[in-house]
Amino acid sequence: METLKRKQYEDLLEPLEEELVAMARWAKATGARICVIFEGRDTAGKGGAIRAVSERLNPRQCRTVALSKPSDDERTQWYFQRYIKHLPSAGEIVLFDRSWYNRAGVEKVMGFADEDQVDAFLKQARVFERQLVDDGILLFKYWLTTDQAQQEERLRERLDDPLKRWKLSPIDLAARGKYDAYTDAREAMLKATHADWAPWTLVDFNDQKRGRLTLIRDLLDRLPDTHVEPAPLEFPELGREPQNETYGVLPPIESYPVDD
Repeated sequence: METLKRKQYEDLLEPLEEELVAMARWAKATGARICVIFEGRDTAGKGGAIRAVSERLNPRQCRTVALSKPSDDERTQWYFQRYIKHLPSAGEIVLFDRSWYNRAGVEKVMGFADEDQVDAFLKQARVFERQLVDDGILLFKYWLTTDQAQQEERLRERLDDPLKRWKLSPIDLAARGKYDAYTDAREAMLKATHADWAPWTLVDFNDQKRGRLTLIRDLLDRLPDTHVEPAPLEFPELGREPQNETYGVLPPIESYPVDD
């Protein structure tokens, strides 16, 4: 399948963005609580997918949660405890850039959690998520897939591009030789935590632009009718001529001299 060009992607994304804005308006009007989990291999495109969902939404309503490694205190807590405080309140949309499933993926493969901890997590995750859904949270779980050749290409791009270098960590490099181990961990996770009340959806992200469109379309299609008319707002005439700023301001950057 041909990779989508930027202009094609933007043209296809625009109507989806309008639907996402309508979805956010519906969530606010109804008090819906929406929680979307983005999981996948390193470089799959989780950050770009999250930006595609959230870019046009009010950041006070739509939050991205990307937790760092647990603190010493958090390591002594019940595993799910630090995630609970980030769950959505009425009218909120929360996007998890990785989630509690770190334990079934990175922590398992890289040896940060032992077998007993992983087994306990897989058993508890089903119960935990059932409680979330039973309480009314709309929970969506996406796994972004990418072939190893694509992953290697993207890792190399991060290494070579100074603007993307921050995305590359020693753990990312150490994980390169564990592609099959991550596959095995994912399959065990899917087997244990794919449920009618909280199913997993795998999305092909070898073409990230196409993957974003696919994920957003699926998310919108799985929500109820989200049509809510915007509240009417009056925009009266200003009543006077518009005024210019009168104090000194830094001149626009285009007016600075540029060396030949």
